Amino acid sequence: MKAELDRLAAAVLALHHEGAASWNALKKSGDPSKEYSAFQDAHQRDSNVVVEFLGTENPRHLRVIDALLKNPQTRKAIDMWGGCSNGPELVAELRRRGLDIPCDKVPCIDRDGFEVKRGVYHLTAADRRKIGRWLVRRGKTVERGSNA
Repeated sequence: MKAELDRLAAAVLALHHEGAASWNALKKSGDPSKEYSAFQDAHQRDSNVVVEFLGTENPRHLRVIDALLKNPQTRKAIDMWGGCSNGPELVAELRRRGLDIPCDKVPCIDRDGFEVKRGVYHLTAADRRKIGRWLVRRGKTVERGSNA
């Protein structure tokens, strides 16, 4: 399973490099996923409706997906991986595209010694399957090991 996830993460990273040039063209032409946003927002939390991941060419999205495939990430880490200062909005964009990406509140101690709860984002098993299907649709197949 770990080897499969590593290969999937490598495929996402390859898409990041491949998609960086086409992202500029996509920004100029507009985002085709916006027409689906209302549908997805209405059905995102309905467990009986499966919303496919629309995919992305956005380099920030690809870096965050790559990081989340490896490990759960804090909000601060999402900012770092995404190269932005508003990680929660970046995650919201991925959610509008069809991923769940739950955020768990995890207790920690801040610099002043107070216990606070920080957000930790992670992919669900369904998110990982959606990303895998998206990669297959894009022609980026995931090689499976002999025990898969």
